[in-house]
Amino acid sequence: MSAAMDEAGEMCASCGISGGDDIKLKNCTACYLVKYCSIKCQKEHRSQHKRACKKRAAELRDELLFKQPEGTYLGDCPICFIPIPLDPEKSSRRPCCCKVICDGCIYANHKRELEELQVKKECPFCRTPLPKDNAELDRMVKRRIQANDPFALRKLASDYYEEGDYGSAFEYFTKAAKVGDVQAHQQLGHMYVEGKGVEADMKKAIYHWEEAAIGGHPNARSNIGIIERRHGRLKRAVKHYIIAANQGLDIAVEQLKMCYVKKMVSKDEFEEALRAYQRAVDATKSPQREAAEQELEVFKA
Repeated sequence: MSAAMDEAGEMCASCGISGGDDIKLKNCTACYLVKYCSIKCQKEHRSQHKRACKKRAAELRDELLFKQPEGTYLGDCPICFIPIPLDPEKSSRRPCCCKVICDGCIYANHKRELEELQVKKECPFCRTPLPKDNAELDRMVKRRIQANDPFALRKLASDYYEEGDYGSAFEYFTKAAKVGDVQAHQQLGHMYVEGKGVEADMKKAIYHWEEAAIGGHPNARSNIGIIERRHGRLKRAVKHYIIAANQGLDIAVEQLKMCYVKKMVSKDEFEEALRAYQRAVDATKSPQREAAEQELEVFKA
């Protein structure tokens, strides 16, 4: 059976010609179940292959979608190599290099500058002098936009969105998403739901949230979980909540609590998700970050 399948895999699924040095067979890129010798053969075989192709493509998509990401889309701080917290107040992105730096490393750098009586303030990562004014800041961001930096493109899109120019916002969120910005996919999902800058389309919104979730965005995954639950696909919803909780998303824990109360989640599943959530949160902590947080609390007081 296996040998027969292997032999069939080396033949064009439409005309049956065998692959060789002169004939290069190409996979159906949707399902990878069959191969074709030409586009003509692929089109002619489409009606016979469509159902199996669609089924396998959906299975492959789910395998990718429900794979637990190693971390979140924010990754690690490039200085201390500790995961960046999901709380946006505990890190910031530098306009010079577009790196996300945790507050702990920003605090340590500031402390060093004070101890060394350093007058010129620098980026903790690339050591570029900090911009003196908004004009210099804008020039830095423009240089990053010209370099096709994903964050810079998303920053421009966000500025357009705040100004109410949804068409331009959609354009630049799309550009950022194409070059790998996960947060841009999250934003595009919202724009498709709200119909801002583009015609409302729930299928496209879900596609972008799925892309964000695959890229490690727990909030986007939570959005998908809510939609799955509304449509009665409870097992899929719970899977999304558990994955998001494992990434340290507190909202996902609250969603799992409701599922547990309604007996949609077992006690063992719920307890394991809580432990995984706490591990993810603890992984973002360090003495340096705690010192930075205490310093900020004193400053606010």
